Amino acid sequence: MKQLMIATLVLAIAIPAFAQSAPQPPSAAERTQRHVKMLTTLLNLTAAQQQQATTIFTAEANSQQNLHENEKSTHDNLRNAIKSNDTAAIDQISAAMAQSHAQAMSTHAKAEAAFYQILTPEQQTKMSDLEAEHMEGMEGPGHHGMSGMGFH
Repeated sequence: MKQLMIATLVLAIAIPAFAQSAPQPPSAAERTQRHVKMLTTLLNLTAAQQQQATTIFTAEANSQQNLHENEKSTHDNLRNAIKSNDTAAIDQISAAMAQSHAQAMSTHAKAEAAFYQILTPEQQTKMSDLEAEHMEGMEGPGHHGMSGMGFH
């Protein structure tokens, strides 16, 4: 009986603590920093390359963040169009969402291309080898390829 009371007390204290401390996703700067650190480990980037990569991927993250913020309101508009059965608006909003997705893919690919250009030929070879290994792991049901050379 005493153990049950202790367990109940622990849960009563722990539940509000869990509710208040929901983990926050990492910021764009933190994601960029981790990405550059991973690439540095894999490719032995120089300090100058790390700085260039940070600049490239920070610009990409900022651009992606702006696109993501715009998508939130677009999704709300789509939900409203669905609820009101506004097929013309559904078509228009869907086209806008496709354009936004295309822009995000283009921004990512351009960042990857810029990063690839700062690599030495040896690093480019290593990157290609890593990409091939990654692609092998991505084959199979439910996988539609990877999102670029930087393994985002």
